[in-house]
Amino acid sequence: MPTAVRLFLVLTGFALAAPVLSQSYPVKPVRTIMTIAGGADVVARLVAQGLTESLGQPFIVESQSGAGGAVGADMVARAAPDGYTIMLAAAANIVGRQFLVKNQTYDAVKNFTPIAKIADTVLVVITQPNSPFNSMKDVVEYAKKNPNKISYGTSGIGTNHHLSAEVIRMMTGIDWVHVPYKGGPPVVTDTLSGQIQIGFSILATVSPFLSSGKIKIIAVNNTTRYSLIPNISTVAEQLPGYEVPPGWMGYLGPAGMPAAMVQRLNSEIVRIMNTADVRGKAANIGFISSTTSAGEFATMIKENLTVMEKLVKAAKIEPE
Repeated sequence: MPTAVRLFLVLTGFALAAPVLSQSYPVKPVRTIMTIAGGADVVARLVAQGLTESLGQPFIVESQSGAGGAVGADMVARAAPDGYTIMLAAAANIVGRQFLVKNQTYDAVKNFTPIAKIADTVLVVITQPNSPFNSMKDVVEYAKKNPNKISYGTSGIGTNHHLSAEVIRMMTGIDWVHVPYKGGPPVVTDTLSGQIQIGFSILATVSPFLSSGKIKIIAVNNTTRYSLIPNISTVAEQLPGYEVPPGWMGYLGPAGMPAAMVQRLNSEIVRIMNTADVRGKAANIGFISSTTSAGEFATMIKENLTVMEKLVKAAKIEPE
């Protein structure tokens, strides 16, 4: 066979490989590792249901949120990049841990393939209904007069919640006591019981207690107010100059996933997240649909790493 013909066939094979791969994937069940504790599993199951229906294979949601999501993320980082193990993760366990854990087992850029950012998480600051604190201004004023007399809970060191509290500390000069928990639900439980005065949480974890009046939200920890609780102002409105750390969630896979496979997953996930049904159900529990391409997500993660590194250094948080 002439060299030119062989070269033509090789190049043609490469050109056809990506579309064929994209169209044939998946051919067996896909594990979706859930690295986020709390109500995010509702969104994960909605997306998994949509993917199962559109791609013709089961997408099985598996909870692995231990160690702030690091257990699940490490599993995915070590998995084969064949598209049959992906994860739904948050900014905290992908970006935040990079600078906060001494023996970190994975790298946010080197060990993962970004597939799609899907939502911004609605974050809130909570207290007991009978608490004297009705705003972040109340908290700051009390803390200035009573150093280290207010304890606040978060879902762990280096999480978005912890870094948010550190930003507040740096900009106001207050001293308050951080109580880190292994996940979000215990933060709400101990705020309800009065073990801590202030809790930082995602709205999805808090929402079951709102209708009964068992919890009080004193601020929304996002850039804008949330449509379902429009009367609650943001931390930035109450404390001008405050900037909230990154608070997204999105899908990633192991490093080295084929581009055609990533594109197919991105297209389907973005389509599912932007259907009226899924968008509405996600919003009801505190996740605002905000989708990106895989490339945009990759760029955003790199930008977040720069922001997070500066924030951690400024807050003088030492890796543990």
